[in-house]
Amino acid sequence: MAAPVESRGLRGLIGRTFLYAPPERIAGSVYGTIVVLGVLAAGSDSDAIDAWELDVLLVGTVLVLWIAHVYAHGIAESIAAGTPLGRQSLRALAARESSIALAAVGPGIVLLLGAFGLMGDENAVWLALAVGTLILAFQGVRYARATGLRRRGMLVVVAANVTLGLVIVGLKVWVGD
Repeated sequence: MAAPVESRGLRGLIGRTFLYAPPERIAGSVYGTIVVLGVLAAGSDSDAIDAWELDVLLVGTVLVLWIAHVYAHGIAESIAAGTPLGRQSLRALAARESSIALAAVGPGIVLLLGAFGLMGDENAVWLALAVGTLILAFQGVRYARATGLRRRGMLVVVAANVTLGLVIVGLKVWVGD
């Protein structure tokens, strides 16, 4: 019997990391993706979009947010336990919350296509926004499956996630495409 797709080589690493991470990481992925879409919308509000600068802003913002998130949860867990967190606990917390930072990978790679001149910077931004919105849809499906929702419930969750993405895309258009 063949091994599941998610356990084979680089494809398996990508699947486990970005597509099929444990269900408890869905929230971080959704949260991180909404932040990514917000940075894309706000950071691309001029005619002189530079995909490289926007990618650096995107990755920097998400990493700082991830560090702040880990720090804040670390403080909360430390208070709840009544003791400082050890290295191992902090590493586990950072890994658990890594989906926030990993949310920047897909859109960030797309922005690199613009940065390296493989497509126009404006097109790279729009494609990155589309990738982020698709990630939100995918995470909605994952949530629905993990919680046993039927088709109607799945459609509601996916629609809610995609609506969040489209509201941010609409913000980009409104702010000044």
